[in-house]
Amino acid sequence: MRLCVWVMGTLVVLIGLVSVHAARAQATSELSSFPFLRMESSARAAALGGAFGAVADGDVNGLFYNPALLDSLAHRQVSASYVSHFAGADAGTVAYGHDLQELKTTLAAGVRFLSWDDFDGRNARGEPTGSFGAGDIALTVGASRAYRSRWRYGANIHVIYSSIETASASALTMDAGLRYHRPDQLMTIGASVHHAGVTLNGFAEGAEELPFDVRLSASKQLRHAPFRFVVTAYDLSSLNKGVVGGSTFDHVLGHLVLGTELSLGEVVQLRLGYNHRRSTELAVAERLDLAGLGLGFGLHVSRVNVDYAYNSWSTTGGIHQFTLRTHI
Repeated sequence: MRLCVWVMGTLVVLIGLVSVHAARAQATSELSSFPFLRMESSARAAALGGAFGAVADGDVNGLFYNPALLDSLAHRQVSASYVSHFAGADAGTVAYGHDLQELKTTLAAGVRFLSWDDFDGRNARGEPTGSFGAGDIALTVGASRAYRSRWRYGANIHVIYSSIETASASALTMDAGLRYHRPDQLMTIGASVHHAGVTLNGFAEGAEELPFDVRLSASKQLRHAPFRFVVTAYDLSSLNKGVVGGSTFDHVLGHLVLGTELSLGEVVQLRLGYNHRRSTELAVAERLDLAGLGLGFGLHVSRVNVDYAYNSWSTTGGIHQFTLRTHI
């Protein structure tokens, strides 16, 4: 009982702090800076629509979705992801996990980056001024510990840097997460707060707005069928946001991401995810549109996991993402 009270109290305080900070941010801007932090960090998570905050099976990329997902199964696991975005942008993620048995702590570190092709610069008169570049990078260090047999708690620290030509912005943020795992029920519940922190310097006068988020996630495997169902509720610090012009149903679904994973033996996994907000914002009404839909598969061969994801962005095109994971 005391543990439940402590957990609920911690969540209330975290959500309250982030809600206040997010409300202040909305008073000056509806958009956050460092948008690359909202990109999916692995192909597996992308195929599930980003509903990854309660997938507790040792995937080291859980570091970016809920630091409490880290455990001894991620020991000496390394992961590398790559995705080619639109307009010549390339993004990637590298992560590594290490379990310290003597300290009963699992550590992980990761790097996320986004780089752009060169842009053609022009002055106020439209005259060429040469080319310039732009890019983003985030360094992450996280740790997780167990509390009794069913609970884990964890935290991340992020150092973030973005640049456009000679201008730059940087920030220092943190995540905090909880995980409740019932292996006898094949169920996991996660709660996490993301990117609470400070801007060190901005592109212009005033602080850059950070992509604060509060999320609740759940994962459930079926006992007699090879399915895992996952759901993440996100933007819970900004419940006034949702689908512009949508119904109550749209607004509710606009804060949910749904996914499922089908295991075909121990080698192949098929994945499907759906983001309703992305679907309604990007879909073209005149035709059948796959916007907001994620598809993918995973292959486990010897010590190597290969994951692939395709995410539709309607008429803009689709994004292909690849991830390799192995233990070293």
